[in-house]
Amino acid sequence: MAHIIVFGNEKGGSGKSTTAMHVATALANLGHRVGGLDLDLRQRTFGRYLENRQNTITARELDLPAPFLIELPDVDPATLGPDENIYDRRLSMAVADLDPRCDFIVIDCPGSHTRLSQVAHSLADTLVTPMNDSFVDFDLLARIDPETYEIKGPSVYSEMVWHSRQLRAKAGLKPIDWIVVRNRLGAQMMHNKRKVGEALTNLSRRIGFRVAPGMSERVIFRELFPTGMTLLDLRALGVDRLNISNLAARQELRDLMKTLNLPGVSVDF
Repeated sequence: MAHIIVFGNEKGGSGKSTTAMHVATALANLGHRVGGLDLDLRQRTFGRYLENRQNTITARELDLPAPFLIELPDVDPATLGPDENIYDRRLSMAVADLDPRCDFIVIDCPGSHTRLSQVAHSLADTLVTPMNDSFVDFDLLARIDPETYEIKGPSVYSEMVWHSRQLRAKAGLKPIDWIVVRNRLGAQMMHNKRKVGEALTNLSRRIGFRVAPGMSERVIFRELFPTGMTLLDLRALGVDRLNISNLAARQELRDLMKTLNLPGVSVDF
């Protein structure tokens, strides 16, 4: 069966779609068959990114691997069973379509709580939750005491993940491997950065996730989107010599891929 990687949180602006695109394309570059689903039916950032990539490959006649995107199939409401949700059916049909054709299925969820997102989390073999390195984003995971920074309890998103884990356990499926990715980390050891790191470490022990460093804030990520290219494609775009920022960004992606520890993946780029 294909290994399902879900990128999710309930807050936008964390670099979720950019991270999903780089992981999906890295897997394709490593020789794996990768299918993509974008469950943000309005903004479709991940879907647009994949479409931009295919358009650039075609227009410039490039020989580059690419994940392939499918849309959620339409379903006739008259065919639904009693109390069956149409979005559940559409998502299950899409995953069933991708499963025999893929080694990995990458699903990007919207930055809000939706039925599709909730169901996708219960399908995840690996769940990746990117977050900005701030207590604004941390609040999505847990509530803390403002004076002592002690964790008072899980927040709405963590409770949703817990519910998804319960559903998987009842279905006899293996547990979700949950990784929280710290995006936009500052280069300096600032007080906020240290406090967020300590809080994440404490919370990870309580509710069961791993913490991974993600992508720093870089201009190049904004520049790559229109062409659908990633950090691994710079030479195909005519960049013969990578600058220090490009090399550092590639190292960040390499470290993230290793931390994800996906089955059958040897990171050698």
